[in-house]
Amino acid sequence: MRDRLALGSALLSTGLLAGAFSYALVSVVPTFDAVPLDVHLQYRTALMRMNGIFMQALMAVSLLTSFWLAVTMRARARWYAAGAGLLALTSLLVTRFGNVPINGKIKTWSAASLPPDHAELLRRWEVFHNVRTTTAVAAFLLLVVLVNAARRGPAGSPRTGLAVR
Repeated sequence: MRDRLALGSALLSTGLLAGAFSYALVSVVPTFDAVPLDVHLQYRTALMRMNGIFMQALMAVSLLTSFWLAVTMRARARWYAAGAGLLALTSLLVTRFGNVPINGKIKTWSAASLPPDHAELLRRWEVFHNVRTTTAVAAFLLLVVLVNAARRGPAGSPRTGLAVR
């Protein structure tokens, strides 16, 4: 029962994280470029207020549940789950030390008086976002592979070394 709870929690949290970052990548970030700069800055600042705590908490839950899952697994499955945890940790660290400091600067900007390096900072924010999106999606995919391999097993065998304890 505990192993199923760990698996479900890890899948849910990493799936939500990957989905949220992917949605931002394909919808929110392109919208920033499609609106006037003053609207972009207002929206981005409001979004930071709404997302700040929630997204960092979701990243923390993703890494903790992935490591919890690793403890409940055997053999290669443990490495898949631990890998997912490390990828979720990477998303958290990139966010905390890459995106968040830039967000702090963006909050002080006004469209009328932008710093000379504003375009470069926005570009760097997008690079960090691409990295954290990639690591979040990879964490989720590792867990999906783990589940599929554990269910499938080799021919004639109900489970592989990816089975839970």
